[in-house]
Amino acid sequence: MTDLEIPLGKRTRQYRFFEMVPALLSYGAVALLFILSLTSPLLAAIYLMIVIITLIVKAVGIAYHTIRGNNNLVQAQRVDWRQRLLDLEDPAASLEKRHETNLHSFGAYAHIDNLHLMSSHLSDFPKPSQIYNAVIVATYNEGYDVLEPTIKSLLNTTYDKSKLILAIAYEERGGEAIKQTVARLHRKYGEKFYAFLLIEHPKDIKDEVIGKGGNITHAGRYLRDWLPGQGIEYQDVIITTLDSDNRPHPTYFDYVAYEYIVHEDRKHLSYQPISLFLNNIWDAPAPMRVVATGNSFWNIISSMRPHTLRNFASHSQPMDALVEMDFWSTRTIVEDGHQYWRSYFYFNGDYAVQPIYVPIYQDAVLSGTYVKTLKAQFVQLKRWAYGASDVPYVATRIFTHNRKVPLMGALGRLVRLLDGHVTLASVSILVAFGGWVPLLINSQAFRDPIAHQLPDVISSIQQVAMIGLFITVFLSLKMLPPRPARYKRHRTILMVAQWFLMPITAIAYSSLSAFYSQTRLLLGRYLDKFDVTDKATHQSVTKAKQQSKDLKRSLRAR
Repeated sequence: MTDLEIPLGKRTRQYRFFEMVPALLSYGAVALLFILSLTSPLLAAIYLMIVIITLIVKAVGIAYHTIRGNNNLVQAQRVDWRQRLLDLEDPAASLEKRHETNLHSFGAYAHIDNLHLMSSHLSDFPKPSQIYNAVIVATYNEGYDVLEPTIKSLLNTTYDKSKLILAIAYEERGGEAIKQTVARLHRKYGEKFYAFLLIEHPKDIKDEVIGKGGNITHAGRYLRDWLPGQGIEYQDVIITTLDSDNRPHPTYFDYVAYEYIVHEDRKHLSYQPISLFLNNIWDAPAPMRVVATGNSFWNIISSMRPHTLRNFASHSQPMDALVEMDFWSTRTIVEDGHQYWRSYFYFNGDYAVQPIYVPIYQDAVLSGTYVKTLKAQFVQLKRWAYGASDVPYVATRIFTHNRKVPLMGALGRLVRLLDGHVTLASVSILVAFGGWVPLLINSQAFRDPIAHQLPDVISSIQQVAMIGLFITVFLSLKMLPPRPARYKRHRTILMVAQWFLMPITAIAYSSLSAFYSQTRLLLGRYLDKFDVTDKATHQSVTKAKQQSKDLKRSLRAR
């Protein structure tokens, strides 16, 4: 069997080298500007202009994919995926009934083609009535007010609940409170699904890092043993993992089941919805709103680039594939992104991520106080940036005599992986401050007309780049959920004004979190514990503030 595990403890020299590569390239990209500025301001200016021109080319593509991706998101949510899924039960009959199908709706031509194909090759496709969706909701110590809306969102989906299996995967280390919370949910909602399973993940399992991967893998193994007793075949089950605050779009499971059925290579696919961090966007502080909205748009953009699409946060994958590869990694704190590489190497390169153009809504970062929220955002982003730990995992499986994936395709993926992490760390800093570096550290730069004009040139380019920001602001306002009654209209104005914080958040959060995680890898100081992001709600924050006020009053009274 292919070795899919991340090493624990001492690494090989090759593995250690590639662990260091992301940081070396990121620091090197910044250091190179200083070195060139000292030796040749002209070369420094050329280097910086190449970086900025490359960034502009990417920005044009990003703007294009943002508009198209948002259009797909809007149109796909209008589709009756429940009906399309039911059409697959008897494709020949559905073709006769649906001759008046609106061919202008999202994916309508593809749906007709699928019905024709299934009509002539019926034995190659499962029927919708065979398919079960099993949902693993991972939780650590989140409260009832966080978990209950997630359960309600599952009940509000259009999917047949008699084919929906719910497994709450909770942590023993979460203490007695989480046990009581999930038991309370089970009492209230236990009869509303095909099954409602409570699965406790034991603490301190050997060779596991403290993280979500061990929890959901434990739940997956439980389902592996439980399903045969229910007479359910693995190939008839799609597993979806959700965080405790995730709320899938009402048509999500019908849409996933549809895509699973119509793809003959279904076992070699995973299904990726668009994560939108909008649940509590009105309640989150301005810097967190900028970060959350930016991450939402990046997920929309990624859905339009299948060659770069990776597993992220909540996603779905066939049970038979998961059983064969023993589910997710229990040795990384970024089990979602790592699952792409785990699957890619297990299937010897014959693996892809199928975009699902409906959202799973998630929370923006919100903690008990403003300061705690700022800290919690950095904790979340440094964990995501630790995806740079996949670089040695991928590289050592490419540069080996036992390589089982196509060389060029794998190299292309490795280059894109590295480029993403190095760009995340270095480009914001280079663009924000790079134009001044030659002038500040080399007096000769004032004599070079190109180097001397560099800050003005960069400023002009940034003004052009504002067009992309205007697109983002416009679309972000359209995506906003309704403004809660507790907020006045001026809150909407703040939703526009917040974008002036974008350069600050890009450096203070995105860039520095990437440097932090890459530096940990460089020094061999591994992140081996999943720092859970606080999942406060407006109600819990308000309650905490009131309790704090009551306590202060009580102390004054004494």
